[in-house]
Amino acid sequence: MQHDVGLILMRQLSSGLAVPTILFDAEGDLLFYNEPAASLLGQPFEDIGDLPLARSARIFELRDEKRQPLAADQVPAAVAMRERRPVHRMVWLASFDGADRLLEVTSFPLLGGGGHLIGAVAMFWERRNAVAQP
Repeated sequence: MQHDVGLILMRQLSSGLAVPTILFDAEGDLLFYNEPAASLLGQPFEDIGDLPLARSARIFELRDEKRQPLAADQVPAAVAMRERRPVHRMVWLASFDGADRLLEVTSFPLLGGGGHLIGAVAMFWERRNAVAQP
């Protein structure tokens, strides 16, 4: 599949970052996540590969701060792409390794020449002082 040069460059950049980073294309499909993200998600990207939006939404079950399921259209990267603006919020994530993690997520749209949408980036940090509650 042919990707915009901006997505290719963002993937290259994120692969060298210490900040957990996920890259999505303009359709919301997961294209890549880096090694720091893999440690929080509980599985390396190489074991997952590119994921269509519908499948990634089922795998990464995000919940809001009150642990209520987050609607697909409220996921930070989806809001960033739809509204063409940065988004920051707290989410709970049940990772592949079974851990329940509270994450601070900042997502922003990737805009190409002329302002057309080419994808989104989500960067996140674990809130280590968070207490997992049933």
